[in-house]
Amino acid sequence: MAGLVTLDIASPSDLPRFREDLQAAFVIAVIDAFGSLEHGPIPSDDDINASFNAPNAVVHRILEDGRWVGGAVVQINAETQCNSLDFLFVRASELGRGIGRKAWRAIEAAYPDTKIWTTHTPYFETRNIHFYVNVCGFHITAYFHKRHPDPGFPGEAEEDGMFLLEKRYAPIQAPEFQAPASKP
Repeated sequence: MAGLVTLDIASPSDLPRFREDLQAAFVIAVIDAFGSLEHGPIPSDDDINASFNAPNAVVHRILEDGRWVGGAVVQINAETQCNSLDFLFVRASELGRGIGRKAWRAIEAAYPDTKIWTTHTPYFETRNIHFYVNVCGFHITAYFHKRHPDPGFPGEAEEDGMFLLEKRYAPIQAPEFQAPASKP
């Protein structure tokens, strides 16, 4: 079982190792699903850099008892509190010990005013789907693919698909219900 899992803010000098560890963790599912990595690192350096440099990005190192074991990139919208989890990973050598679960709890604790978290995961990444849905409490809200592209990323339609997941903390306002009038 994992020890004490905490977050800290990654420094610019941490970013090359962060990128390498992230890609090493993500490649496992790609190789399991497809047998090889044909088109370069997953996610691409460009995608990771875009996430690092987004206006509301916060890049966290995940620490277990002070030792760097993973990372997360979040986008925090202080105005709406509708936040995004761009990347969350545990180093490949650290998987299966509950670090991801504790890291997600640490992220939730770091941003307690969040109303909605969103994230994406590829259709083939069953480990991620299980983690987000069954462990973290997210719900799948959309499936984007070539014929149904993500409106947030026009022109970047996935050939085979990505799930959009959402976790809501604010009560969902249901339409008012009016009981039928009783007969006299």
